Amino acid sequence: MNPLPAIRAYRPADRAAVADVCVSTADLGGDSRALYPDEELMPTLFAAPYCHLEPDLAFVLDDGSGRAVGYVVGTGDTAEFVERFRDTWIPRVAHRYPAPATPPRTPSEEMVELLHAPERMILPELDGYPAHLHIDLLPDFQRRGHGRALMNTFLTALHDRGVPAVHLGMVTANRPARAFYDRLGFHEIPVGDPGPLTYLGRSTVVGEPAYAGRPPTVPAPAPGNPRP
Repeated sequence: MNPLPAIRAYRPADRAAVADVCVSTADLGGDSRALYPDEELMPTLFAAPYCHLEPDLAFVLDDGSGRAVGYVVGTGDTAEFVERFRDTWIPRVAHRYPAPATPPRTPSEEMVELLHAPERMILPELDGYPAHLHIDLLPDFQRRGHGRALMNTFLTALHDRGVPAVHLGMVTANRPARAFYDRLGFHEIPVGDPGPLTYLGRSTVVGEPAYAGRPPTVPAPAPGNPRP
């Protein structure tokens, strides 16, 4: 009998497999190698820093043979994560991706510019949703319940830490991804200048029903307390 896929904690040995999942899904859910020929680039922005800086919030879908075929990564505190990204992560990768000296002219150069601007993750409209996440699955493992299971694992980990709500930014043109998040109870968060992204959020309470456009109530920080 073949082993069944299962969710487990990320391990350093998963680095290459997680990077492959990221690259294989980074172009509107499809393979991004034609758009971003450097296969380290997209993982350096959207997967590896979370595995390095927030390993306790990194989970993978193991195909049963030890290979990661999907993942969910993120942080419980976006503002604090941005500080560590700036102070710790960028110095680790700047030798390969130096800060651009001229405006970007290619998709890859646009991504390098984003790498050096982590403060873009902080938007006032997202204050009530301190956590954020990235989730990806190889196509063969989609539409089989694994994405929901990964998400629930991540939400539970956040809830256990006392984090009330989470957000994500998705490329607006990726309609299948939007349908997936809608099924999981995410709602749209209006943002003044979202660019090509749509921001979605939800509570970290697993099992909460979808809200049909009405967001759940998110507790506000207590007066005088810093952002959670």
